[in-house]
Amino acid sequence: MAEWSESTEPDAIGVDTGTSAEVNAWFVREVLPLEGALLQFLRRHRRNESDLADLRQEIYARVYEAAQKQIPRLAKPFVFRTAHNLLVDHIRHEQIIPIDAVANLDTLDIVMDQPLADRVVIAREELHRLQTALNQLPRRCKQAVMLRKIEGLSLNEIALRMGVTESTVEQHLTKSLRTLAGVLYGKPARPWRKK
Repeated sequence: MAEWSESTEPDAIGVDTGTSAEVNAWFVREVLPLEGALLQFLRRHRRNESDLADLRQEIYARVYEAAQKQIPRLAKPFVFRTAHNLLVDHIRHEQIIPIDAVANLDTLDIVMDQPLADRVVIAREELHRLQTALNQLPRRCKQAVMLRKIEGLSLNEIALRMGVTESTVEQHLTKSLRTLAGVLYGKPARPWRKK
């Protein structure tokens, strides 16, 4: 199951291999030094840290198998394309529901226009960035945002729950949304002032 072909990775057109010794030498010289960057890439795109060793080994196996047929000229793009393809395969696999698990497909209530696998990865990254941005907010501002945007409470309900005035809730929300926009979209926010 080789990950590489001329149609998917034209910059990595390689040379035919003669021996396993050549593949082994290429692998040690070109692929193994990429391990740190590869693990960093996998950490960014997979939440479960315990999967990383297995994913790395599967990538290495695919790369080695493909190199036995033809050693890629450019190892780095080939390894990372293989890693990307493997992550996409895993995402697709996670979304599969066995047909025998449900007697009637109508009971699944699944929208048929599912997002593409790369969109799922992008959405997960955006959600992670949003969580990181929320964690940078002061506690009371974060609470106001969560009550408004997640729980859907009105300004009055938030004020009652937090024990503050509605205008204070509005100030918390305004500051928070500016800060979140700055973190998420690169727009500078005004620094927080202690009162």
